[in-house]
Amino acid sequence: MSDEKNANLLDRRTFFLGTAGALALGTTACGGGSGGSSFSPIGGAAAQQTPAAVAGVDSPTTPEIPAAEPTTPEPAVRKIVHPGLLVTEEDLQRIRDKLAAKAEPWVGGLNMMLKTNNTNLDAKPRPLALVTRGVEGENYWQMVGDMVRALHLALRWKISNDESYAKKAVEFLNAWSSTLTELGGNSNVFLASGLYGNQWANAAELMRTYSGWAKEDVARFQAMLLNVFYPKAHDFLVNHNGTETRKVTHYWANWDLANICAVYAIGVFCDRSDLIAEASNYYKSGRGCGASANNVYHVHPGYLGQWQESHRDQGHSTLGISLAGMLCQMAWNQGEDLFGYWNNRLLAGAEYVAKTNLADANGNALYTMPFAPYDGVHGVGTAAAGTNSLRPNWDLIYSHYVSRKGLSAPWTKAMLDKIRPERVDGGDQPGIGTLLYARDPVPAAPPSGLSAFLSDAKVQLSWWGTAGASQYLVQRAASPNGPFMTLAPVTEPRTYTDDPGQGTWYYRIDAVTDAGEMTGADTLRVAVPGELWLHLPLSGDANDASGRGLHAQLKGGTSWGEGRNGGSAVQLDGRSGHVQLPDGAVSGLGDFTIAVWVYWDTASVIARVFDFGSNDVAYMILILRDQNKQLRFSASRNQFWKEESVAGGETPTGRWVHLAVTLSGTTGTLYMDGAQIATADGIWINPFQLGNTTRTWLGRSQYGSDPYFKGRMQDFRIYSGAQDASFIADLAR
Repeated sequence: MSDEKNANLLDRRTFFLGTAGALALGTTACGGGSGGSSFSPIGGAAAQQTPAAVAGVDSPTTPEIPAAEPTTPEPAVRKIVHPGLLVTEEDLQRIRDKLAAKAEPWVGGLNMMLKTNNTNLDAKPRPLALVTRGVEGENYWQMVGDMVRALHLALRWKISNDESYAKKAVEFLNAWSSTLTELGGNSNVFLASGLYGNQWANAAELMRTYSGWAKEDVARFQAMLLNVFYPKAHDFLVNHNGTETRKVTHYWANWDLANICAVYAIGVFCDRSDLIAEASNYYKSGRGCGASANNVYHVHPGYLGQWQESHRDQGHSTLGISLAGMLCQMAWNQGEDLFGYWNNRLLAGAEYVAKTNLADANGNALYTMPFAPYDGVHGVGTAAAGTNSLRPNWDLIYSHYVSRKGLSAPWTKAMLDKIRPERVDGGDQPGIGTLLYARDPVPAAPPSGLSAFLSDAKVQLSWWGTAGASQYLVQRAASPNGPFMTLAPVTEPRTYTDDPGQGTWYYRIDAVTDAGEMTGADTLRVAVPGELWLHLPLSGDANDASGRGLHAQLKGGTSWGEGRNGGSAVQLDGRSGHVQLPDGAVSGLGDFTIAVWVYWDTASVIARVFDFGSNDVAYMILILRDQNKQLRFSASRNQFWKEESVAGGETPTGRWVHLAVTLSGTTGTLYMDGAQIATADGIWINPFQLGNTTRTWLGRSQYGSDPYFKGRMQDFRIYSGAQDASFIADLAR
């Protein structure tokens, strides 16, 4: 299903400068379809860091900087495993063994595949030279039917060892590889390249060990994938149908994820490690909505990860979880753990989407979901939309995180309990996850992934739970070695907010299980009401004086000029000069205070004091003068600078000015020369939400065309916690 929309969008820079400029991005479609119905072809029946310790260090001389996932990884060079996409030979043997033992839920899973009649040996392929989607006379469903048949035939051969199914699967693969030459249509062609390139590669991957598939036929199928599907999948990820530089977030998460999956799957089947790296790196550091940092837009307490399409509908939200899960499964089978990336980011998204779709017998939502407003290309989202989408995509998630890793995923389990055994999906993804992924569980793992940071002046804790735990014990101590005092028992959600009073505190989480109490894997330190996190005097070098070792670097046109009250200050030339902080320098922070002295030589609209992010989609900034000539702090996760901000006052030039911004919970406050000038609520993006920023800058913007800061800076400070007005006033003396 798709709906076409013309998006007349306001360019970020044009809006910022006060000039109305509508950019028509053309016609696009909404990828995928509702998860509530199944398709039977031809007549059948979820570092950032891991995890962010906010909080600090054991002593100024022994820094404990939060570990962070790299967001610009180097391509991994590894031996490609075959078969190694959605299932491996080990997986297939498990399925055979369980079916031979007539074990459930595997028998039920197989029956869900067989009831579609897709492994009918009398079926004949119906190949097309041109497959179109999204235009009058579209014919893509004809290909989808044969694609699903090929996958089911390959699976049935692998499971039964009956060669008749292998021969029939090869017949379908060869018919299409010798006929298909082009994908066409409107923007929906990019859904075809992604959704179907991925699944064709998966069907072929299962057949590559069949001796009856001639080498020249295998090569021809590889050529079809590389020449018909890959170019469009690649083009979408780098150009986004012409919207890449103007508004990459125009396309929803499932568009990116479909094409990332296709590139990855084609890379494996075609023995192209460069394609595998392309897909993996985009998932970890891409700008589009399907990248991990953007598909889970906001993580709520208890690791409920708001999905990028949650305010759109649940058919597409569950499709996004399906596609992200498929990508992580394929990567896992190739030796890369995308499931665990950024402290199980996918699981956070899956749990949010699963809980959203839990409904009563009348189809009414059982839960009201927390929601961070999403002001995007298609309008403002203020709540999760819809419920009760029963797309078959939960067995894969549950199998990895619970059965394989021993974690707890209560909302995923609740969804799985409603739909198991999983049916065949409607063509967007294979479904039949119970057959493919169900596994016997490993022993439960202790609570892990603990995060602890200041939020609204209190300590907010979240953690990953233990499979089978009945409750969790939140514990606090004044020393890392205890003794630990139990503050409260917690069930779900796995979060707790503590108001311990001033001091330095240590937290851990224990699980209560049938086998006894299990000590948590993490102990984290938090200073209340906050502490110095980073201090750059900028008076002769760019070293960190806080004791944490977060030393900065001077880049481009920098020199040393006259400092405030004598000494020196860093001089930025307004053309290329800026200060680069270490990657992830701020990613362990919730509440914060940032303060600096600036001497601004020449006023230029939207010049930055700081810009912390990894690209021009997700960042937090302090600009000296916006289009209304006001000092402005803004935070964004989807290219819309206006989404979350506080502004006020006019920054003067030609003299030293002390500037400060604090964030407490969702309330931002600006100070100039020690006096409060503005405050505003509704700022949902703190540094913790941005993760491991790789472009953490003073004096430079994420946008290359924005002006650099021209002038001097001195005494740049970051504190954990939102310091009060008297504290800021003292800094400004």
